[in-house]
Amino acid sequence: MILCEELRFAYPGDPFELRLDRLQVGAGERVALVGPSGCGKTTLLNLVSGILRPAAGRVSIDGFEISAQPLAARQRYRLANIGLVPQGFELLDYLTVRENILVPFRVGACGAVDAAAAARCEERAGRAGSADQLAKLPGRLSQGQRQRAALCRGLVTSPRLLLADEPTGNLDPENQDRVVSLLLDEAARIGATVLMITHDPMLLPRFDRVVDVLALRKGGTA
Repeated sequence: MILCEELRFAYPGDPFELRLDRLQVGAGERVALVGPSGCGKTTLLNLVSGILRPAAGRVSIDGFEISAQPLAARQRYRLANIGLVPQGFELLDYLTVRENILVPFRVGACGAVDAAAAARCEERAGRAGSADQLAKLPGRLSQGQRQRAALCRGLVTSPRLLLADEPTGNLDPENQDRVVSLLLDEAARIGATVLMITHDPMLLPRFDRVVDVLALRKGGTA
């Protein structure tokens, strides 16, 4: 599903450099990314998603070398195949929860929401326990409700790959368990591969494999 080889990436004017020899993730696998803050976990997710492009090396998803594509092609591929759950939710405050969940359809190739997309939104929200919040603005939601809305947005296109950046970091233990259960259960239901950053060791037994990004940077492979 995912193959990263000989990756090299640095931010302009920043001494940080991500050097990673090899990471391979199988289709349908659930992988947790761990490591200390600043070791490059979010950078790695952004390289896999095509948000960032490496200075050297390659990232392939199902044989499609996303790292070799121009920006527009990477965006198209991401919208069609990858679900993103960012750390800070990134909900648009002027849109309702329903409208936020449907954003991937509005900015995708069709640029519009058809009946099937609307039905999928309702279905995802129902599974997440968010059906009664669809007409609300994000400012009226709790942290847990906002995170579930962000997760529904990541899942609404039935992506082949789900990338989640510390999705439980700001939640209490009860909501942490609910969000991770929802993420993994829904990914299994639609057959999505999962790559998730976490700092919570209590969550690691729920994954098929744990990858230490700092160890990868020191020459390890996974």
